[in-house]
Amino acid sequence: MDLKNKHFVIIATTLLLLGCKESVPKLRNIEGQRIQINYSSSPKDSIENVIAPYRKRINQVLDSVLAYAPTAISKTDGTLNSPAGNLMADIVMQEVNPVFTTRTGQQIDFVLLNFGSIRSVISQGNITERTAYEVMPFENSVVIAELDGKAIRAMVTFLIKSSVAHPISGIQIIVDKNKSLQAVNIQGKPFDENKTYYVATSDYLITGGDKMDFLKEYISLTDSDYLIRNTLIDYFKKIDTLTAATDDRFMQIK
Repeated sequence: MDLKNKHFVIIATTLLLLGCKESVPKLRNIEGQRIQINYSSSPKDSIENVIAPYRKRINQVLDSVLAYAPTAISKTDGTLNSPAGNLMADIVMQEVNPVFTTRTGQQIDFVLLNFGSIRSVISQGNITERTAYEVMPFENSVVIAELDGKAIRAMVTFLIKSSVAHPISGIQIIVDKNKSLQAVNIQGKPFDENKTYYVATSDYLITGGDKMDFLKEYISLTDSDYLIRNTLIDYFKKIDTLTAATDDRFMQIK
């Protein structure tokens, strides 16, 4: 092969190799599209067939009857305390106190939750696990805070000033017609500002949720690892008929 032909072969081979080289893709732009999924969307059979057995089982569990409510239980049927709030706070006290005692050897003195956490009325009729999810859809758990007398006094002042039926149990607050504090009793005994008290509340409130900043002043904190919703479910499984009412745990003397 003469030199001229040799150069031709080299150049042709080089061009052929460059032509066969795979180009590296480069990202030029990204586009997004919002696809709304609602009840008007047509389900795909392939996905529906996978989901159906799980949906059926979940509905079986959620709709199994656990108890019965002869009347509706609401958080708005009351001013300073309500049937729904009293019920929820009492349930937390009953279900969580044994857990706390087992772990620490101490007793919960009282419970404080927040009005806004009760998201639904408990309707008259059958009570199921779905009821608990409707009342308490959040994943909040119960924590027990040890508070000193100063923090307890701040809490009482907050509750009187807010005049909202926040759920409480184990504590009694009495005010006169002008909302001046008349008495605070904890577990049936007068409040002692020199003592510390164990207060069961939620992991939301302990961070100062709903402006309850006094809870952040805790001395010690114990996580029960017990969801508030699960306390409701466990309680529903133990009883036949669910009842609740307003009482004198937070009252104003006329």
